[in-house]
Amino acid sequence: MAAVRQRKRLPYAMVLFITICLAAVVLWNVFPEEQSPIKESNDPSFAENEVPAAYLSVYREAEEAYGVSWEVLAAVHRVETVFSTMDELESPVGAVGHTQFMPCSFIGWSYEGCQGKGDINISREALTDTEAIEEHGGYGVDADNSGEADPYNVKDAVFSTANYLAANGASDGKLRKALFQYNQADWYVEKVLSFSSAYENNHETVPLPEK
Repeated sequence: MAAVRQRKRLPYAMVLFITICLAAVVLWNVFPEEQSPIKESNDPSFAENEVPAAYLSVYREAEEAYGVSWEVLAAVHRVETVFSTMDELESPVGAVGHTQFMPCSFIGWSYEGCQGKGDINISREALTDTEAIEEHGGYGVDADNSGEADPYNVKDAVFSTANYLAANGASDGKLRKALFQYNQADWYVEKVLSFSSAYENNHETVPLPEK
């Protein structure tokens, strides 16, 4: 009769290591990446290929100025604030305006106090100051020549977004990279590209819903 072999016990350190690895896998699946400041928005007021007629000329002017397609700009506007139909134009983490800029990205990262996600409190007067934006290398644009670059002005916001995307490669064939830089979440990039494609294929203009 053959002797029964006694199973060797795994060393405690190895058991602990395996447990930690399994926990890490679970956490990675639950929290795969840093999520965007703006949650995915539902916009039942608009079909997939619909664009508000009121904004179409703004998107096209911004395309001409920065070389970023109007369809992409419309898609960003839609995903960020559902074409500005959201009740609030401020996110819980500090992004502001029609296309949801972090204040430090708008005014420039060399502005005093800018660090981390760039969600510092900046006065409206300072945030819209075109000289300060130029000094600090921000992306804010005074598109309507009012003397201010205002993220709460639709034209300024859309042009500022076009400026940002172009500066990050969108007009040079690096659209995905630029969109990810704008809002660092894979779902965001895919959603913008999906709406952009729908507009390219067959967009329809519609009126803005009444509030």
